[in-house]
Amino acid sequence: MTHLLQSLLPMSALTLPKRLVVSSSLTLLLDRCTRSKKPLYSRMSATSSTPLTHSISLPSQLGQPVQIVASPGLSDSEFRSAIESSLFKKWLKNLESESGILANGDMTLTQVLIQGVDMFGKRIGFLKFKADIIDKGTGKKVPGIVFARGPAVAVLILLESDGETYAVLTEQARVPTGRLVLELPAGMLDDDKGDFVGTAVREVEEEIGIQLNLEDMVDLTAFLEPSTGFKVFPSPGGCDEEIGLFLYRGCVDKNIITQLQGKETGLLEHGELIKVCVVPYEKLWRMTPDAKTLMAIAIYEMAKKEGLLPHKS
Repeated sequence: MTHLLQSLLPMSALTLPKRLVVSSSLTLLLDRCTRSKKPLYSRMSATSSTPLTHSISLPSQLGQPVQIVASPGLSDSEFRSAIESSLFKKWLKNLESESGILANGDMTLTQVLIQGVDMFGKRIGFLKFKADIIDKGTGKKVPGIVFARGPAVAVLILLESDGETYAVLTEQARVPTGRLVLELPAGMLDDDKGDFVGTAVREVEEEIGIQLNLEDMVDLTAFLEPSTGFKVFPSPGGCDEEIGLFLYRGCVDKNIITQLQGKETGLLEHGELIKVCVVPYEKLWRMTPDAKTLMAIAIYEMAKKEGLLPHKS
């Protein structure tokens, strides 16, 4: 017996699976990123009449330095934080990875314009920049507007009760869409350690108010081919966000479904106004516009069809 809802019910109220199915490929991916070569940085410079600039040299195009330029209004500290941020460094590593844009030498990065920095406390949460990447064959620029927010996780929670399976989701205000959105509990990684599983569990606890065990998580994106990096990209045309999708399955009494429905959660100090919503799983694919949810459903159903999921104990 494992436990869901530490705040709502006694320890014996719920039976959950006891299998750890987090692919070692995720660890291999993170190790590969760690071993990647770091760009060589030069000093930052600026005068009263020119913007802040910085020059770097990438291993894939030695002898062709890349100019990093700050947009007007960007402070020296913001510019420095942007260049030193894990978001920017990870983007540079991706450019030179095995499947990276610069890997085969057909394209070159000439300049990056840092346009905006949003701080989450002492670290950068969001970074906006434009990259001038030139296709050598045509001499044309490749579209290069980037909204960088880094890796994230989302969890598909399925609870079985009285012969029916329910999905547990959140509804919250998403200002960029101008709408309330029904979606999977999800969140950004808080550090550079790549703790996808731990982050997934913490997000569920914060957004749903239930406690999960690490060993009960199934990494859905681990079923993808290695060429995908075992992640999904919801909007690769403008955002670097890569999401690891996880599955959690359990069995509960019907009163637990009732208690979860409409529960208000979230971190108020972070402006999170979240309402828990429980919907029949068979209807879920038609009830939400959330890409995370629809991608998780697709991978879950295909993995189930091919017999890749562990048996629930």
